[in-house]
Amino acid sequence: MSNKVLFGFHAVTVRLKTAPKSVTEVHVDATRRDARMRQFVERATEAGARLVDSDGDRLNKLAGTSRHQGVVARVTPLAPTHSLDDALDAAQGPSLVLVLDGVTDPHNLGACLRVADGAGAHAVVAPKDHAVGLNATVAKVASGAAETVPYLMVTNLARTLGELKERDVRIIGTADDAPHTIYEADLSGPVALVLGAEGDGMRQLTRKTCDELVRIPMRGAVESLNVSVAAGICLYEALRQRSR
Repeated sequence: MSNKVLFGFHAVTVRLKTAPKSVTEVHVDATRRDARMRQFVERATEAGARLVDSDGDRLNKLAGTSRHQGVVARVTPLAPTHSLDDALDAAQGPSLVLVLDGVTDPHNLGACLRVADGAGAHAVVAPKDHAVGLNATVAKVASGAAETVPYLMVTNLARTLGELKERDVRIIGTADDAPHTIYEADLSGPVALVLGAEGDGMRQLTRKTCDELVRIPMRGAVESLNVSVAAGICLYEALRQRSR
């Protein structure tokens, strides 16, 4: 199994915490000895990781970017969740799924995974032909959530939504022209929240597959929100309703 790279304090720390044996080695900036780096090195040592002092050029080359905070790890990929059924069968409580239709920016995906983890979503689903895959940039932005939230890329999104319906999961899509707001929807039961790409929104077939459409109320001059912000609003409204 080939190695992959994680970089940044959050992403590498989460991997050291959740799957320390998968960390092959951790490269750290040899010139950085501030409190945060010292604390990280201590945690990595306790986890049994092999530490390698590296210079900036080597870290940049390993990470493929200079935004690594002086921490780059080589890791073996974790065994993936093989299907959405696996993820939902293992879930506790009513199913909560985030569906991203057309999100191709790795920074947006990373932020969506992070908020999905925070809200307790059981999986994030995206179509293979209209989405970005997991990469080092996604993992960095996700701050560890790429390791904890199943991200499932499916061949046919409409079919997958139909399979969710067969599990009694309601499909709730977001659209600017929806008649009701997210706060008027019942999110206390099993739901899949569908968000489209900024600008284009959901594709027509995805929209037609939804059981209900809702909108996020906008009071200012801007017409839409970043998809990760919209995901946070929707997921945390579901969490609020389930916590009552």
